[in-house]
Amino acid sequence: MSLAHGRPYLAIPGPSVIPDRVLRAMHRGSPNIYEGPLIDMVAGLFPDLRAVAGTTGHVAIYIGNGHAGWEAANANLFSKGEKALVLAVGQFGLSWANAARAMGIEAEVLDFGKSSPADMGRVEAALRADTRHEIKAVLTTHVDTASTIKTDIPALRAAIDAAGHPALLAVDCIASLGCDEFRMDDWGVDVMVGACQKGLMTPPGLAFIWFSESARLRCGQSDLASPYWAWGPRAEPEEFYQIWDGTAPTSHLYGLREALDMIREEGLPQVWKRHHALASAVWAAFDAWSTGNPAIGMNVADPTHRGWSVTAARFGAPHATRLREWCESKAGVTLGIGLGMAPSTEPAYHGFLRVAHMGHVNAHMTLGALAVMEAGMSALDIPHGPGALAAAAQVVAAATRHTGP
Repeated sequence: MSLAHGRPYLAIPGPSVIPDRVLRAMHRGSPNIYEGPLIDMVAGLFPDLRAVAGTTGHVAIYIGNGHAGWEAANANLFSKGEKALVLAVGQFGLSWANAARAMGIEAEVLDFGKSSPADMGRVEAALRADTRHEIKAVLTTHVDTASTIKTDIPALRAAIDAAGHPALLAVDCIASLGCDEFRMDDWGVDVMVGACQKGLMTPPGLAFIWFSESARLRCGQSDLASPYWAWGPRAEPEEFYQIWDGTAPTSHLYGLREALDMIREEGLPQVWKRHHALASAVWAAFDAWSTGNPAIGMNVADPTHRGWSVTAARFGAPHATRLREWCESKAGVTLGIGLGMAPSTEPAYHGFLRVAHMGHVNAHMTLGALAVMEAGMSALDIPHGPGALAAAAQVVAAATRHTGP
């Protein structure tokens, strides 16, 4: 018997749940793309995009996904043959390095594994060793979507400064934007990469680059910045079409406008607090489940190094895959695969999954997903400790107690 009929819940780390308000905003005919209300509406997006990133710098918007954002950053930061230092704490750091190499950029990778945060001592040592200052930029994920490890960006900026190195700092915030606290200017970030399909609650299709004036001045002559990828005309267009190098993605822009309105109405600090509280509820459930089965556990041991938008976990093969399949087919909840934790051709692959809690998500959605997971573990005879749902509920209660609306 299946109990999945009804509205499904997508608890994967992007695309995230799309709010009804965003869907309604997008459901309209194509507007005039040469003059009128669309042009005025788009002009208002840029201040709000700066606000959500914590910057007064430049913003460029691309029609594409997060990988397009990487390519835009790479194309503007580097010329062929120039060098990047890439910090990898999971699949997406490695993937960004591979994307850079495919464009002719030399990428030196500091690989910290799949469960440990970046060691800033190693970063500083690598930069000190670069006495000729061949490294043009340091690339890192803020939250790696696969491992869910969060990198301490202020500490990374301090390591670069301590080494006395002029490298620019570029950060992939695709999985963290609008979920985890991020302050581009305060933290000394030169280039920031984002996308619309996670914390910004809009269907996949838009990528963003925020860049400092220092980055603009140092990167204006890249031989990789083709007319499409060059960030200058997009950030400082003479004509509206130059923002997109062609036709505007009109429906996505109306959806993004509504999503940014929702973030502003809630207040960005409150958005961050909500994500931290819901993440903490998920962590409390896993702590309880693991007491009955040591094979169950979160990928990141220290909570200070966990992202607030998604939690990577292990269940022991083949139980993660069995649980994911049960949750979707029997209860209408889709969990994320354990991306990058083991090759998909190996049995170990079936021992990992991810639970997303990003974007348009609230307490009943998160607690409901946890209850479905526990029901699945019981139905599949997967050993687990008691008290997970009560522990998660207590986290929610504590987060909302005496705090007002």
